[in-house]
Amino acid sequence: MSNFFKHKMRGKSPGEIVGMVIFGIIAITGLAILFGFVLMWLWNWLMPDIFGLPTLTYWKAVGLFILLKILVGGCGSSGKSSSDKDKSCKTKGKRDFSKWKYYDKFWKEEGNKAYEDYLERLNQEPETDE
Repeated sequence: MSNFFKHKMRGKSPGEIVGMVIFGIIAITGLAILFGFVLMWLWNWLMPDIFGLPTLTYWKAVGLFILLKILVGGCGSSGKSSSDKDKSCKTKGKRDFSKWKYYDKFWKEEGNKAYEDYLERLNQEPETDE
């Protein structure tokens, strides 16, 4: 598996890797803030007019989402491990990484050759206008 990471990060300087990590943190934080504002806006647009409920602040909207996530739950949060629904949720959300243990061996034996064959096949295919 070490070759997988070396392959993906080939040619990247440590500065670029740190930059990608910082960008990822900023993007996740920005999306979380945006999600809170969208939730607050939708609530304040619909609920007071339709049901006569009070408007929410940003933090109340985020708190309401967290409370509903705890109460209603998602995959694996209900604690019923014997039901079929929970089993499908546990396997549906996770990727199967068991095949990656063969990646290093494949890359050593066939990696570059397989990649070159793939590029050759791509160059032989006729281009289609979409």
